[in-house]
Amino acid sequence: MTMKLPILSLLLLTLGTTNLSAQTTPDTLLPVMPYAQAKDYEIGGVKVVGAQFSDPQALVSIAGLRVGEKVRIPGPSITKAVQALWNLRLFTDVEVNKERTQGDVIFLEIIVKELPRYTRHSFTGVKKNKHDDLNGVINKFIQKGAILTDNVKASLQYGLEEYYIKKGQLDAKVTIKSAPDERATNAVKLEFVIKPGKRVKIKDIRFTGNENVKSMVLRKKMKNTSRKLKIFKKSKLVDTDYQEDKVAIESYYNTVGFRDARIVKDSIWRTKKGELIVLLNIEEGKRYHFRDVTWKGNTIYETKFLDQVLGIKKGDVYNQELLNTRLQFSQDGRDISSLYLDNGYLFFRVDPVETSIDNDSIDLELRIYEGPQATIDRVVIKGNERTHEHVVRRELYTRPGDKFSRSDIIRSQREIVNLGYFNPETLDINTPVNPDRGTVDIEYTVEERPSDQLELSAGYQPRTAFTRGGVIGTLGVTFNNFSLRNIRNKESWNPLPQGDGQRFSVRGQTSGQNFQSYNASFTEPWLGGKRPNSLTVAGFYNRYAYGFEGASTYQKLDILQGTVGFGTRLKWPDDNFVFRADLDIQTLRLTNWSGFQDDQGRVVNQGIYHNYNLGLTLARNSINDPIFPKSGSLLSVKLQATPPYSWFRDESFYGSDKDPQEIYRFVEYLKWRIDAEWYTTLVGKLVLKTQAKIGILDQWSSKTGLSPFERFELGGDGLSNQNFGLNGRDIVSMRGYETSDIMAPFPGGAGVFNKYTVELRYPISLNPSSTIFVTAFAQGGNAWQQARDFNPFDLRRSAGMGLRVFLPMFGTLGFDYGFGFDKPGLIGKSGKWTDYAKFNIVLGFEPD
Repeated sequence: MTMKLPILSLLLLTLGTTNLSAQTTPDTLLPVMPYAQAKDYEIGGVKVVGAQFSDPQALVSIAGLRVGEKVRIPGPSITKAVQALWNLRLFTDVEVNKERTQGDVIFLEIIVKELPRYTRHSFTGVKKNKHDDLNGVINKFIQKGAILTDNVKASLQYGLEEYYIKKGQLDAKVTIKSAPDERATNAVKLEFVIKPGKRVKIKDIRFTGNENVKSMVLRKKMKNTSRKLKIFKKSKLVDTDYQEDKVAIESYYNTVGFRDARIVKDSIWRTKKGELIVLLNIEEGKRYHFRDVTWKGNTIYETKFLDQVLGIKKGDVYNQELLNTRLQFSQDGRDISSLYLDNGYLFFRVDPVETSIDNDSIDLELRIYEGPQATIDRVVIKGNERTHEHVVRRELYTRPGDKFSRSDIIRSQREIVNLGYFNPETLDINTPVNPDRGTVDIEYTVEERPSDQLELSAGYQPRTAFTRGGVIGTLGVTFNNFSLRNIRNKESWNPLPQGDGQRFSVRGQTSGQNFQSYNASFTEPWLGGKRPNSLTVAGFYNRYAYGFEGASTYQKLDILQGTVGFGTRLKWPDDNFVFRADLDIQTLRLTNWSGFQDDQGRVVNQGIYHNYNLGLTLARNSINDPIFPKSGSLLSVKLQATPPYSWFRDESFYGSDKDPQEIYRFVEYLKWRIDAEWYTTLVGKLVLKTQAKIGILDQWSSKTGLSPFERFELGGDGLSNQNFGLNGRDIVSMRGYETSDIMAPFPGGAGVFNKYTVELRYPISLNPSSTIFVTAFAQGGNAWQQARDFNPFDLRRSAGMGLRVFLPMFGTLGFDYGFGFDKPGLIGKSGKWTDYAKFNIVLGFEPD
């Protein structure tokens, strides 16, 4: 391409010519017309022609041709002006022409031809489902309406090819075709012709020089780069991931004493089939050991105590990672830094110094700067747009005036997450320090997320010999951040007053005369606002019926209950413990209901029964996230008891000839529930959940048998629990089994049950608007008539997989597909695999 540099010649001026048409090439920029005829002019004006997208005044300024200045034509000023505009890389042609002259005054005209603008593009060779990703790559380099240069085209080609290379498609090729866009002026459209190629797999990863560590171990340390032999992991080579894996190998060597180990060379080549061979040459060096470890500068803690916390002894294999972890920020809190930070020494610092390296032994001196204790000055909460500040602040363990404590910050973080109002992934904590005053501010930045839930469903139940049929409707709302005190403040309604951390729920479900369920509850977690004392008031009414009213086969069960509960957080043994007391007043009305019987086989199917009981619960909760826990545990022991009526009655009152309606008019029992669950992060995001549940129904005295009410029912999906004990029993799910598979020997319900669960959980999405994770589980459980029959090792086993989706508006949804290995009638027989399978659904809550 040539560049025109018109230079006014004296000869052409004398002939009256209006075009200054001297030219140079971009390399030489030398005029072809002689300078001998040059003349000085005063610039009278400069006009720009052809600048559609560029600012004419800016171009004149860049050219350096200013009105009123003297300029020699032909001369260097014109050459510099064209060169300056050309350097902008915005034009394909630049000219400076004479428009006219008036004596010694000349009027110039700058004519530019702009580079074409990119307007649109298309893809060839790739499916439409890839277009969005590829558009994202293109938008990084150019936007519609921008100038298309060769550099931009090269960047586009590189970016698109790199996109495929990161997916392991190393042979991907991209060709860019450009053509004028007929829809616009001076515009160009692009066609990206893409040949993705196949993903290039790694056939083998080999090592040389690794005499002390097996190649298999080193391959496992390469988390991102693996051979094609792995089933659940794609084999591909991505340079950034590969470099990280090389660092991981060297880091692993440092943990087993080889502190000088390094990868001195690596080679990659293709086989005849196009697969990759990776060869890493390792220089291990010698294995080092710790020898003498001394402390310097410690005045708060004795050396002997620091040695115990450090846990490194003379002769231990040198492990840089272990040393760093024990000095600061260990996950289990066993580190020197936590020791000081939990005691207010925010300015604490420890520096490990290698004082001697003798052959394979290393002496360490741990130099401590303790500094003064820091005091908390301000505690700031940001981002709580709906939740009132006092709701967050009352959960904090960091208060102005207290000594700084790292463990208090971690605990505060957990309590904020457990509120359920904020996104745990974006919770941020900053600690700006004022060294001069010896103070620190603590700033908690939260992001609100939806916490209310809506349940709305409808279905149709066909008419049968026992039911009328008709529409089944459910409507329920739960407001987890309710505000009762703002009930009269219309501005706070959204859709109800919110922000005070109270919980209010209302739910109704009906299918006409056959089934009705209504319940409501209100919880104030901080009664009085000064201490974490909770108050709960709840009530429900359930009605269930079979057959048609007036018929001899008609059955009906009505349950009406009111509950008042009080809970408080304890300080001993630690403040993770809570105590709760619940007073229940329940009335059951039975009409020919065939669901209850006592130990003597007497059917309890008529009459009104009163269940007045007090529930006492002691629990400890250290779970870090209520939606998808990654660590912590939940332990709970509950005793539920009625008054001991039998203590004040003769034994004859409970004789076999007595009417069950009189015996059980006032229900009497003792009921124990023990529940425990633990969460452990195994690797990455993979979490292990272990769980144990035991329930025992007991009696106050030997005069009575077990109560026909409040028994246990094991099996199925546990969905009846959402109706608060629809049939007067605790319904416990057991994946892989129908209720009849376990409860057939106990038509009146079981007096004892146990259930053990081991479950692997892996999150697909931790987005607060839709938390999704998959599960793989193994369960074992069983039920017995009485406590004396209990055998914790006599289990019905099952295993399977499932999916959970938590939506803030609807709660937990999902399914489980389990296989029961000990189903009655199938034990010892070879049935179809479908005979052992059971599909369970989860709606709105996690089954018991």
